[in-house]
Amino acid sequence: MLIAQISDIHFHLEGRHVELIRPKEHLAAALRSLNMLHPLPDLVLVTGDLTEHGLPEEYEGVGAVLSELRMPWLPIPGNHDSVEQMRAAFPDMSCLHNDTPFIQYAIEDLPLRIVALDTVVPGAGHGALCERRLAWLARTLEAETEKPTLIMMHHPPMETGIRGMDGLALMEGRDTFLDLVAQYGNIERIVCGHVHRSVLCRLAGTVVSICPGTAHQIALELEGDPDNLRFIFEPPGYQLHWFGHNGLVTHHGVIGDYGAATRY
Repeated sequence: MLIAQISDIHFHLEGRHVELIRPKEHLAAALRSLNMLHPLPDLVLVTGDLTEHGLPEEYEGVGAVLSELRMPWLPIPGNHDSVEQMRAAFPDMSCLHNDTPFIQYAIEDLPLRIVALDTVVPGAGHGALCERRLAWLARTLEAETEKPTLIMMHHPPMETGIRGMDGLALMEGRDTFLDLVAQYGNIERIVCGHVHRSVLCRLAGTVVSICPGTAHQIALELEGDPDNLRFIFEPPGYQLHWFGHNGLVTHHGVIGDYGAATRY
């Protein structure tokens, strides 16, 4: 099984930095890169911040571009998203619709089980897992303790050394979440977004993998000023998670046209 991951599209039509970030143009380039992969991924995960302001017209725009994907895709919300508007924009995506305020779901019919976890605090930049969300996760993980499982969430459950982003990570419920994950040996990967960089960390008996953004990246300024967060136009990227005999293997892919591959 092959799963592609993109994150932090921040689709918007107007506002600060829109002409600089050019989210629609960068997303289209990302989809061209994914659609040219061989073999084609079975699924694309979008780990949050589909939009910049959570507006209906932004979801309409990002949905129109994402419809160009040649494979199915599954989203979770990020701190820039609106759960209500996301649900309204994608009425046929049944996994988004339930009787709770959260977008959380499990995809059971694939070789790798997908568990989507909502970490959004409405109106805030940081993430949280309340008792209700953690209880759902506990029930979901306990229901299948053998099948290889991937957890997708927007906010990473650890520090990265980029202080401005560490203050906006998963701040509430982190310890309980990690204690819960550590109980299960079948969790292959926790995949996240939010940081706009490719980052790896061994944590709670598994690996946490953060995907870069489709457009702008957060500047790699370790131990920098937490109140002076900056972004930079390093090459955008995606991650490709290949589920094989060794479990889940993650490749970092760079978005863009770099010419045809040359045979050694």
